[in-house]
Amino acid sequence: MIATAQSFNLENIKGLKPELPPISGWEREITSVVQHDDSVFLSTTNITLDNVKAGFACALHMHQPTIPAGKKGELICNLQNMFENQDVGDNHNAEVFSWCYRRMGEFIPRIVDNGGNPRIMLDYSGNLLWGFQQMQSYDILNELKRITCESQYQPYVEWLGTMWSHAVAPSTPIPDLKLQMRAWQHHFASIFGYDALKRVKGFSPPEMHLPNNPDTLFEYIKALKECGYRWLLVQEDSVERLDGRNLHQNGDDKYVPNRLVARNSYGETVSITALIKTQGSDTKLVAQMQPYHEAKSRERYKIRDIEIPCCVSQIADGENGGVMMNEFPDGFNPVWDKIKEEGNVVGFNGTEYIELLETAGVNANDYPTCQAVGQHKIWNKIDLNNVTPEVVAKAIEELPTIDDRFHMDGASWTDNLSWVNGYENVLEPMNQLSADFHRKFDSLVQRDPCVTKTPEYQEALLYTLLVETSCFRYWGQGIWTDYAHELYNRGQRLVK
Repeated sequence: MIATAQSFNLENIKGLKPELPPISGWEREITSVVQHDDSVFLSTTNITLDNVKAGFACALHMHQPTIPAGKKGELICNLQNMFENQDVGDNHNAEVFSWCYRRMGEFIPRIVDNGGNPRIMLDYSGNLLWGFQQMQSYDILNELKRITCESQYQPYVEWLGTMWSHAVAPSTPIPDLKLQMRAWQHHFASIFGYDALKRVKGFSPPEMHLPNNPDTLFEYIKALKECGYRWLLVQEDSVERLDGRNLHQNGDDKYVPNRLVARNSYGETVSITALIKTQGSDTKLVAQMQPYHEAKSRERYKIRDIEIPCCVSQIADGENGGVMMNEFPDGFNPVWDKIKEEGNVVGFNGTEYIELLETAGVNANDYPTCQAVGQHKIWNKIDLNNVTPEVVAKAIEELPTIDDRFHMDGASWTDNLSWVNGYENVLEPMNQLSADFHRKFDSLVQRDPCVTKTPEYQEALLYTLLVETSCFRYWGQGIWTDYAHELYNRGQRLVK
């Protein structure tokens, strides 16, 4: 029998209509669960830092978009679409994809039962979790529940929160950032329980996309903290030192937690801990467990007078591409036997690593400091004692005229792809639907928070979030932008 880890005396979360995912209505309960400073891994970890030279942390990102492609235009998961149209493109990989979504539930128990000490972080979009439910893929869900909720396996697995519909932060309307985060928390807790949600303290940004607009980044980090997150994963090329240097110039600083600082156009600052994902061919690096091999070459790092192990952090699609489908099992599974023999290099999960550093006497203020890439150029033009929206806007407007590399599109895992340029036909409807949603519901929710527990609100929220899915831009013009327009039209009928 699969444990559900439901020790809190709180109402179970559910969709308000059979065709709706559980993405709103339990905000009070969610807040009471996630806003805590309790340790997550210290009571179960079997790692002692004194014996560790270096470590590594690997995350697997899983996502399939929700599309209006059912037989009668119903919302279905793209995985279901792949199964139903095997002769199109690479849809013949649908069964392999399903195995990839399920297989950590096979690997982790086998390794643990054989005396290994594995670690893995999991990032599944809300779209995908809903897709499993729509398809009644209980084989996948039960395997994931096993390693998430059963006490003998839970210490080896860490779930990372994310945006429910795989929305990229820089082009997501600011009021929707928290809605995306909260929707994912609702959905995750509805499947795995409040206890499991209480343990979700790290955040994985879709496409590793980090905003660099000062106000957007400030609100993003603020929303993360309000949703109870302690840290997020960032791509090393998406951040810089406060003096503008990139992280390549700072040696080992990127192998320990950093403090990501954001200043908005009013001069207010907020910060959060960041683990730095090193650059490279993500799927190949994780499939072949390169972070483990790199960790073997690293030495301990000193913060103040405290020596700590470095941690090589990496994330990759968990199912997408031949190397992850075919090479990952033979890369991942044997590593833990080697670690048993060697002893001084270990696998970490992100929150576990940070908590162990805290017990060694290191706190967030001791970490190297970074900011979003390009912000040094803004703050270098401004008197930091006189930061105003007008001054910041002027600097942002002038910088492209003297620096053709400067932009406010944010940064992600690749520099050759924009989720903004050329997609006005998706972004304008997306922003319009968001504005209309908030115009209709914000005042109602302010007067009565229970409005979020109505089918009308939940359905309108669903379409607002779905239009923000990055896939409708990542895959280019054509059927994917058509999907976005259809979702927009349906959403408009709900908010007008």
